[in-house]
Amino acid sequence: MSVRVGYFPNNNSLWVLRARGILERSLPGVEWVDLRDLPAGERPDPRKALPSLHGDHLFDGGYDFIGTGSTPPVTAQGKGHDIVYVAISGSRHENGRLVVHEDSPIHSLEDLAGRRVALGHGSWQTTLLLFALDRAGLTWKDIEPVDVHGDAAQVFLDREVDAWVGSYPSLTRVERETRVRELVATDGLFSHRSLWFTRRDFAERHPEELAAIVAALQESDAWIKENPRAAAELFAADDGGDLDAWEHALRHRPFGLNPVTEDFVAEQQRAADLFHASGLIDRKISVSEAVLPELNRLVESTRPH
Repeated sequence: MSVRVGYFPNNNSLWVLRARGILERSLPGVEWVDLRDLPAGERPDPRKALPSLHGDHLFDGGYDFIGTGSTPPVTAQGKGHDIVYVAISGSRHENGRLVVHEDSPIHSLEDLAGRRVALGHGSWQTTLLLFALDRAGLTWKDIEPVDVHGDAAQVFLDREVDAWVGSYPSLTRVERETRVRELVATDGLFSHRSLWFTRRDFAERHPEELAAIVAALQESDAWIKENPRAAAELFAADDGGDLDAWEHALRHRPFGLNPVTEDFVAEQQRAADLFHASGLIDRKISVSEAVLPELNRLVESTRPH
């Protein structure tokens, strides 16, 4: 059978796997689907809803397997999609944080009330911002979220927003051009993991294909850890970005697939509850329903020892 694997640069592991051809050794018929080529649809009002395309395309024939940040699978469950988690990465808390300009009058999370906050809405950045607001006793309705899925760094540099949930390598450019102040660190607030998920029916009907994908990702991730400069070249060649910035970003990210843990499920459940309370998803969900013990055993069996 032909297996369709979705990929895009934001999931570093799948991007490199696609570029290096490792999966083709075990799944010669694999079909790679660049998420940027699929219908994007309209971006929802960030005050009222979350983008759901990453989960939707698992169920409209777009692809069979995908890797994203933490928010899309919660959004998918919130739409009633029957997804299952395959694996998670280690914590990527060094990848980004909530920042303001050094001369900003915002000095605490409480000061965000009424402010314009930029983020890539629907990504891990939504979860981070909600956790930060909750820490301060604020809600989603207390701020003006600004969805900057384009050139977020420039929007921040131009001071069109008051604060920004930034991530590397974009943060590298900003730190070179201006002085920023960290409003809240990601570490201690949110683990910000990469994760991979699929449809329940695919996991149950095609365990051999799924095992091949997981094993290939483990091999590819091990290569990234040993060759961050070469891996960075694959990203810089695609977006014309700064090679050094990409290398810095990759060197500070954990690679390797791990089984889903109770702590991760608890964190995802907290995010899901906040999404629902904020009116960003329509229904309450149980994250644990998307966890299959057999997939944890599969991932554990492929981890290097």
